[in-house]
Amino acid sequence: MRTDILIVGSGCSGLYCALQLPPDKKITIITKAGASESDSFLAQGGICMLKDEGDYDSYFEDTMRAGHYENDRKSVEIMIRSSKKVIADLIGYGVDFARDENGELAFTREGAHSDKRILFHEDITGEEITSKLLATAEKLPNVTILEHTKMLDIMTEDNCCYGAIVRREDGSIEKILADYTVWACGGIGGLYRHSTNFRHLTGDALALSIMHGIRLRDVNYVQIHPTTFYSEHEEDRSFLISESVRGEGAKLYDKNMNRFVDELLPRDRLTEEIYKQMEKDHTQHVWEDLRPIPQEELLTHFPNIVEHCRQMGYDVTKECIPVVPAQHYFMGGVWVDHDSHTSMERLYAVGETACNGVHGKNRLASNSLLESLVFAGRAAKQMSDTYTGVEEGKEKLFDRISLAQYEDQEALASHCHQCVKEAIVQAQKRMDGEVSTGSRGKAVVAFRRSTCNAGA
Repeated sequence: MRTDILIVGSGCSGLYCALQLPPDKKITIITKAGASESDSFLAQGGICMLKDEGDYDSYFEDTMRAGHYENDRKSVEIMIRSSKKVIADLIGYGVDFARDENGELAFTREGAHSDKRILFHEDITGEEITSKLLATAEKLPNVTILEHTKMLDIMTEDNCCYGAIVRREDGSIEKILADYTVWACGGIGGLYRHSTNFRHLTGDALALSIMHGIRLRDVNYVQIHPTTFYSEHEEDRSFLISESVRGEGAKLYDKNMNRFVDELLPRDRLTEEIYKQMEKDHTQHVWEDLRPIPQEELLTHFPNIVEHCRQMGYDVTKECIPVVPAQHYFMGGVWVDHDSHTSMERLYAVGETACNGVHGKNRLASNSLLESLVFAGRAAKQMSDTYTGVEEGKEKLFDRISLAQYEDQEALASHCHQCVKEAIVQAQKRMDGEVSTGSRGKAVVAFRRSTCNAGA
């Protein structure tokens, strides 16, 4: 199969990248599950936007503080300065953000933000954004979306990527030759016992990076979301109780129904405090009280959270719900520059797969959707501005590849998962060693716990 640009992943970053590319380019998007089964659809809270110049310094500082000042400052600047353009694009694609009584965009606040700068659509902002991007992409004659198609490997020569080897829905294995390849594969939650992620997101791009010598960055920077609905069933995907809930006034209680923490702490610090309280109380969860939120606002702003809790047997207007931290987001990933280009030629990475340093050691709430879109757009722009096709005859170069080596699915998956888990563990060990010598400061408990809990 031949295409101009191959995008691996159908979340918001992959779709936005496709929509920002020239219409004369043949674009193929593959996704290992259904097109709507991406973590982008699960994002509840919202997406940040720079409201005006007066908020720039505050927004910048909030992002840096949450990231423990390990952020790439240039990446943070690019993200914030690009936010208005991205929001305008989204509205143009039909995204329906909440409005105030005057019809102006309505903003809310979340943990670790010093001001209201977050746009939202009820408590399903990610679904609203990604579904509109998907609907737009599906209408384009130059875009083909192949569902249930898994990337098994990439085809390379002399540190240059020429496409991928994939397994189609019918089990057949084939090669896709491409001028450029974009990894938009999502995170690593499928490797963890407790995660808010879809189970099929297992760090495939990281595994291939390790195998092909592609540079990685901060792979042990794994964010734990402090509040997910507690379930006794290990097979359940952790249902996220949005940061926005605490931003609007929800409280956290110990087993005796006493407040024990500032609910608006950055996620990693709040997670650490919850773990401490659980250990102190000898419990598997703490309690979250949504009743401080006015009931009308609770029902209109967070209808899906209210409904999920109801299905689980809890009426949030009358009682508290059990919550526990769970793996949520991956700040590390495949190293990329400010245009989302990896260390391999003709290969880009965007979204949660990539690490441009914008989040530092801990992501600020509602920066994920924005960061994914901003840097996906930059990847599209650079490819468009510098586009060169693969020279003739490259197809023959890959004729020698035997597809038989990819037939054992279980062995391939096990090897890939082990590569990623080992990389995370080793990176954490290196950090712990640096910490012990006093060069980096105290390691974050949440990161250590998430690494130790990694499992197939």
